[in-house]
Amino acid sequence: MPDPVDPIPPTTPAPVTTGGGNSTSTGLPPNVAASLACIPLIGGIIFYVLEKQDQFVRFYAMQSIIFGGAWVMFSIVYNIMWAIFSSLPAIGGLFAVLLGLVWALANLGFLIVFIITVIKAFSGVRWDIPYIGPMARNQVDGTTTV
Repeated sequence: MPDPVDPIPPTTPAPVTTGGGNSTSTGLPPNVAASLACIPLIGGIIFYVLEKQDQFVRFYAMQSIIFGGAWVMFSIVYNIMWAIFSSLPAIGGLFAVLLGLVWALANLGFLIVFIITVIKAFSGVRWDIPYIGPMARNQVDGTTTV
């Protein structure tokens, strides 16, 4: 009696190669570590401190630190301006409403950039946020541009 033969040979998936290595100091795959490092400010600080080997993860961590810092600074400036404009009699309410619209649009923009960054990091692509990415790259690589 013939042996039953599986008509489809088993295949093993190709390993994911992101960043520059298959291991990180954290023990996570580089794309997962970079995606978690994209969490603005907190994730960036944690992974920048913990990750010593993988430049891909360190880049996304530094970019997250700068991006999160910009988000916090924008929030502080907004709150100061809202306090000033909302205290003005008569026209202050209109300025406060317009400022609230700017706040909503800016936060939507920050959220969209955050989502794109997480997707790019998880897919293993090094993506520079405009203006922030080159600064992060300079910090991670230790180079300066004059």
